[in-house]
Amino acid sequence: MSELVSTETTRGPAAEPGAFEPLGERLRRLRVDAGLTQTQLAAGRFSKEYVSQIERGKTRPTAETMAWLAERLEVDPGLLATGISSAERHRTEAELARAEALSETHSYTEAIDEFARIRPAVRGVGLPELELRTLTGEAWARIQHGDLREALALLQEARDLAEGDGFSDVDRAEVLFRLGVCRYKLSSVSTAIGLFGEALTLAERSDLPSDLLRSNVLGWRSRCYRRQRDWEAAREDVERALELAEGLNDKRTAAQVYFQASLVAEREGHWVLARKYAERAKSYYEELADRENFGRLLNNLGGLTYLLGNSEEAVAYLKDSFRVALDTGSKPDAAHVMCSLAEVHLGIGDAAQAESEARQALELFDGRVDYLHEIGNAQLVLGRALLDQNRLDEAEEILRAADNSFEQLSSASHRAAAWVALGDLAATRGDDREAARHYRRAAETLQDFRF
Repeated sequence: MSELVSTETTRGPAAEPGAFEPLGERLRRLRVDAGLTQTQLAAGRFSKEYVSQIERGKTRPTAETMAWLAERLEVDPGLLATGISSAERHRTEAELARAEALSETHSYTEAIDEFARIRPAVRGVGLPELELRTLTGEAWARIQHGDLREALALLQEARDLAEGDGFSDVDRAEVLFRLGVCRYKLSSVSTAIGLFGEALTLAERSDLPSDLLRSNVLGWRSRCYRRQRDWEAAREDVERALELAEGLNDKRTAAQVYFQASLVAEREGHWVLARKYAERAKSYYEELADRENFGRLLNNLGGLTYLLGNSEEAVAYLKDSFRVALDTGSKPDAAHVMCSLAEVHLGIGDAAQAESEARQALELFDGRVDYLHEIGNAQLVLGRALLDQNRLDEAEEILRAADNSFEQLSSASHRAAAWVALGDLAATRGDDREAARHYRRAAETLQDFRF
């Protein structure tokens, strides 16, 4: 950083950092600052009239002429062309790359601060491609941090910017992909599917390489279909994503897609296949030293191991996953694990332990709207645990909270699970009519779903 600063070319005295002016006005200002007339600047290579035409905006010189004029004026060619010196641009690019690296290493708070700090400087450079990277980069970090509304505003600005000349369909597809992820996390699943579909269309019709982007889009669209319980569509997308990822020889992308494939296989009841996919993803994350995703895989493996009938090994996996989540400072991941542990303990009949873990999960989620689906699940497990302890009034309150969470998700299938639990609660109270009403609502809803 210090080397870049020390070699920066000084602007002309009248220029201010980030100031914009037409090329002609800038040329005239720099010429006057240098104490040259139009004839002296032309130096016999051009006519005075040609210099005048440039200054009046009547003509645009070639890159070769711009370089020659900059040499005559003793300024950086970039300063003449854009009002920003090459050194200043390089420094800004380096700062942007640092912010992107912070995001890549999951240091999202630091990345957000860095993106926000350099955003004015990036705009001052006046290069739309750098501005697009800044907007989408900060938006992605904010998505991971849970600042979804702020991320959405940045991505809408990025979408408008990417519609301009100089950007490709792949650039536009990248923005739509990130918008889709943001909408998914805001539980606008149908909107997210539409955005992912539009991104795929743009990427596929472009002649530019886009296999990595398409694999990511398909992987996230598979999540949407999984949320809608459209397992066939989810499987088709994840299989296409796997083909693209394997062709890229990109371990990180392959790991993410294998993780998604494992979740789809688990939901379809193919637990052995799901475990195979999870082990593949786990080995990739170990090679990459990606502790956060490694911890998430342990949570996934814990759930699969429980489904395969080994609760003790499942709890061991989940405890290891919880330790990783604490080490990496990820409260949402720790909450996920607590919810998984609660489900296991509820399944083996330890309702008191399940209650404690479900309450801890809810505390860790701390009302994060981007985890509303998971919050609903934790509430459902807590309600079931209270029901098993015959604490019926408390159970009803929590189960209705779960139903409310799932209603906000517009997820009738998840609401059906809450209705079944409320039906069991009514049956425990001896209210057969109320129980039948809840069971009937759940059954009618599930008939509308494809399994």
